[in-house]
Amino acid sequence: MRIGYYAHHHGSGHCRQIDKLAGLLPLENRQQLTVFTSLTSEGYTFTAINEQQIIRLHAEDERADDVLKGRAGEHWQPASLHYSPVGNADIQKRSHQILDTIYQRKIDLMIVDVSVEVAMLCRTASVPYLYVRLPGCRDDVPHLEAFAGALALVAPYPRVLEAAMTPRWVTQKTLYLDFITPTKNNPSTYEDFVKTLMALTDDDKVREAFSASAQIITVIKGYGGHEAIDAKLPELRRLLPNTLIISLGPIDDAMRRYVDIATHVDDVTPFMQHSDYLLMACGLNAVAQAYHQATPLVVLPDERPHQEQEVMAQALIAQGRALSWEQFKSLVTDKHIPANSDKLFLQQIQDDKSQMPSLTSTDYLPAAQAFMSSTTTYSTTKSWFNEWLLPQLNLKPDLGHS
Repeated sequence: MRIGYYAHHHGSGHCRQIDKLAGLLPLENRQQLTVFTSLTSEGYTFTAINEQQIIRLHAEDERADDVLKGRAGEHWQPASLHYSPVGNADIQKRSHQILDTIYQRKIDLMIVDVSVEVAMLCRTASVPYLYVRLPGCRDDVPHLEAFAGALALVAPYPRVLEAAMTPRWVTQKTLYLDFITPTKNNPSTYEDFVKTLMALTDDDKVREAFSASAQIITVIKGYGGHEAIDAKLPELRRLLPNTLIISLGPIDDAMRRYVDIATHVDDVTPFMQHSDYLLMACGLNAVAQAYHQATPLVVLPDERPHQEQEVMAQALIAQGRALSWEQFKSLVTDKHIPANSDKLFLQQIQDDKSQMPSLTSTDYLPAAQAFMSSTTTYSTTKSWFNEWLLPQLNLKPDLGHS
């Protein structure tokens, strides 16, 4: 089967997701994959596929010459769409790009990550599609209609993190791929990690603290918004004045004085493995990387549409995998830890690691691997749908005639 994948252009996470999935395919099958996105090559660099496999779509922004704006209000736009400007030349061009490429490349199945409008375009053009279902409260009419129109839904997270509010029929129709975070063959040792930290600072006091195996909190921030986490840094320093604080990602200049090291790194894995605590938002890719580590999490969800990060944070907290900021502060305050004893507090958290869910690559890769491998096994979408997909869902569509 030839697969097409629509990757939304907000952030790099959607492109990163298909890059990870593509890496699970044999090379000959990987080369038949087509990715549709309006994200530029500067926004994300693919590693598993080449540029010839990427269709760079026209933008979908509103234009001055639109006949109707994208959100024209009640009685002026379909309830099944979130955004539908009329007379927009760019959207007309991108729709042609999508449908023409599907036809020319004989794409058998589209995976939509995420766009209600692209999903409806596929359904009305009779193109089979799967819809990627992100965390959050997505019970509005457009989402539910896109879900109903899909052959199935794909969740790039574990079933245990499903929101309790999700309708039963939606969960029944969902393939849960778990988090896709392939394990590296040569994980860094703690000694290598300390050497890396030593090279990132000229402060002798900080170096001495690293040498003395001081406790470390790593604050991880993405480029989709970091101000909310930065705002917590002064309070974090007051709560744990003797702990070494490392900030990864963007940081406001005024906040640098509250951390011991502020830097950017290509690979956050060693920091996740060897820190005593992680403070982070709840973006899907960041949580995917951190979830299978034993290091305790403090989550500070960013504001996102459909409460995406808030719902993920609630699920992590309910599962006992993370603490909210308020819970974290309460632990510090209630234990009445002296200013020079924050190491003891974090050591207690470390002692609780054995109670945290800790999964290995053999636990969470098979779901995604089985899904991608199935698309190489069947020659037609119909045989794949009936013989592989429906048994996975334990569902059967109503095939009766009206």
